[in-house]
Amino acid sequence: MKLTHVDDKGVKMVDIDGKKEVLRIARAKGRIKLRDSTVELIKGGKVDKGNVLTTAQVAATLAVKSTPGIIPMCHPISITGVKVDFEFIEDEIEASIEVKSFGKTGVEMEAITGVSVALLTIWDMVKAVEKDEMGQYPVTRISDIIVTEKKKG
Repeated sequence: MKLTHVDDKGVKMVDIDGKKEVLRIARAKGRIKLRDSTVELIKGGKVDKGNVLTTAQVAATLAVKSTPGIIPMCHPISITGVKVDFEFIEDEIEASIEVKSFGKTGVEMEAITGVSVALLTIWDMVKAVEKDEMGQYPVTRISDIIVTEKKKG
């Protein structure tokens, strides 16, 4: 068993009191690889659980707004805009998210949280057709979650 040491310094949120409120924008993206047949089911609206991309879009938006409740040291901030897009790239779906806020701290954590939850939601929606006969997921994988841009001012 591996033990992890937690130091005695504790944890704290960064004090942003002295920062100016400005427009802040972050963009992030990530991908999920699926079976070709699953991609076709999504495109054709034939997934038993419903509209995969609409569900993932709503889940991503909720995740963006819930980030401070998931990531302990993130500040609760006012989100002024969330844009979620999906692109089919062969046997992958790329989720791209833009998050806007007018505040004292950036929104990159909200953007990558939104991307992560969008991709997880896609996986959940299609897991019945992605499993093999042993109940495993030999093809399905989430990858390349990155912040593509961060702006302030």
